Amino acid sequence: MDAADLRIFEAVARLGGMSRAAAELNTVQSNVTARIRRLEAELGTPLFERHSRGADLTAAGRRLLPYARDIGRLLEDARRAARDDGDPKGPLVVGALETTAAIRLSPVLAAYAAAYPEVDLVLRTGTTAELVEAVLERRLEGALVCGPVHHPQLAHEAVFREELSIATANPVRRLEDLAGTGNLKIVVLRAGCSYRQRLEEILARRGVVGLRRLEFGTIESIVGSVAAGLGVTLLPRAALEPARQEGRIAVHPLPPAEAAVETLFVRRRDAHVSRALAAFLETARTGEVRVQAAE
Repeated sequence: MDAADLRIFEAVARLGGMSRAAAELNTVQSNVTARIRRLEAELGTPLFERHSRGADLTAAGRRLLPYARDIGRLLEDARRAARDDGDPKGPLVVGALETTAAIRLSPVLAAYAAAYPEVDLVLRTGTTAELVEAVLERRLEGALVCGPVHHPQLAHEAVFREELSIATANPVRRLEDLAGTGNLKIVVLRAGCSYRQRLEEILARRGVVGLRRLEFGTIESIVGSVAAGLGVTLLPRAALEPARQEGRIAVHPLPPAEAAVETLFVRRRDAHVSRALAAFLETARTGEVRVQAAE
């Protein structure tokens, strides 16, 4: 069994057919078929069930697939590590929370892009759960997420610290008073948003339970919905401040134990830290671009 055979196997499994895999791999179907048959003979078990519409994995194929994917990713990581010298360059795909991207990353990205024009930077946003999963699956080199995060395969470090606050449409003397409003709704991002669980816990400690949820896809839509009186939310104070200054919402500070939250950068422990990623992290930590010494 070699890496080339596993690469072909993964392509057939992902695309569902020999001809489709051949087109992606820029080869002929007969070559793909021969390599799959050789792999099956070596393993002593069929990996695909062939039919007129393509090929489906057998039970043995489903067991093999995660290893094929991991080997492919490891080889790609090894190639990148071997070529990673000199100035930062090449692709860099990282993730961030919607709030972090909105209130923290604009100056970081501007400084980074100006200093390292040969890096092709892609930033993807999502919830903490979505971003952690993407890092574990190596779809992202790393991501800025809400802490704490505990996973044996992930390394993490604190990059930013935020102060969380609750926002309502109208001034409320005490958050406990929300318990008497009836049918209270919390306005949050989709499932997997770490602030969502925190808000429910904070309100529950004040006797505010039986909450209903409204889910929105952006920070702007959440703040707008709160301003319209649809519900309450929990976000970093910096994200709420513009709407508060405009008089659209009321912002309620929380005790330090509830308000303080760290934004962590997480990455796989076993993945190569490219020069592009190291430079991005340094820029995020300090807000400054530092020249990296050649090794």
